[in-house]
Amino acid sequence: MPSLRVVSADEHRDYLATLPTASFLQTPGWAKVKPEWRSEHLAWVDDDGRTVGAALVLYRQLPRLNRFLAYLPEGPVIDWSSDRLGDWLDPLVRHLKGEGAFAVRIGPPVVTRRWTAAQIKGGIANADVRRLGQIPPLERSAAGARVVSQLHELGWRHQAAEGGFAAGQPQFVYQIPLVQADRTPHTEESLLKGMNQQWRRNIKKADKEGVEVSVGTGADLKAFHDLYVHTAERDHFTPRPLRYFEVMYDALNEEGATEPVSEMKLWLARHHGDLVAATLSVRVGTHAWYSYGASSTEKRDVRGSNAVQWAMIRDALAAGATVYDLRGITDTLDADDSHVGLIQFKVGTGGEAVEYAGEWDLPINRVLYKAFQIYLARR
Repeated sequence: MPSLRVVSADEHRDYLATLPTASFLQTPGWAKVKPEWRSEHLAWVDDDGRTVGAALVLYRQLPRLNRFLAYLPEGPVIDWSSDRLGDWLDPLVRHLKGEGAFAVRIGPPVVTRRWTAAQIKGGIANADVRRLGQIPPLERSAAGARVVSQLHELGWRHQAAEGGFAAGQPQFVYQIPLVQADRTPHTEESLLKGMNQQWRRNIKKADKEGVEVSVGTGADLKAFHDLYVHTAERDHFTPRPLRYFEVMYDALNEEGATEPVSEMKLWLARHHGDLVAATLSVRVGTHAWYSYGASSTEKRDVRGSNAVQWAMIRDALAAGATVYDLRGITDTLDADDSHVGLIQFKVGTGGEAVEYAGEWDLPINRVLYKAFQIYLARR
């Protein structure tokens, strides 16, 4: 049974550097992005003293009480294929209880189901299909099912994907595999071939119109943020402040680290000098994510958003990534639902919808946990 100990951010980083990938939400840098949460770095060590797992824990204090929700977004980074998950999770819970946690929330990075773009397109066209789960998936993961079964047996409770308490990561995401079935890398040509006709046409139009995509620096974050605020006003969501992105950019590029495990890039699409789209991407090893995006209401017909996505996909492919992750989608396929436009945009890339195991809570103090749930419901 592995033992658990508190480690430094550098030790945490050194272990992640030995892995093919891990969620950027489990990197040491992410702690700096969430300063309102107390953070701690943990490692599992085997009998020979080797690190075999790691976690970034974020502690959020309950109002007026010295008790915390211990949150491990898209983590911990352990051997989720184990048939004895209790050997990994029980020491974690004991430690977190000692730190004042009234409950623990984890997000196993384990896939449970996948659907093809064609299946999703067919589901949207079918008036009888309202949810992704109504479509038989292309793949049901036996490994994912084992994880879900064990978590139930260990007393963990599955949480609705909407999340809360400033937490909550998407259970459903949209991804483009950058390797083929035989694990050989895709080419740019084969990725384009997998996209629908509209996406290929838009990429070609952006090129013909003279849209130029470049990688910016931290100094360009203000230009990104101005466009992001414009996008928020148009699409009716509350924007994050510029400072959030400045901290995120520095933290995920791990300024000062000798061996950074994460990389964030700022992408800018311009048409005749006008900024028409801007995005942020993150990569940890073989997994690349589209993180944030913004677009201008003017000049939408030059297809800057398609151009910048294609630039990020090509960059991920060139960096040796095996997955380009467009992040969250809802599971709605109802053509009348306002959220369906997001999945339709992403479906055009070819790719696949992927369901993860989702987030799971383990109440430690059941009275406080119940009060916490009531508090969330009233917010």
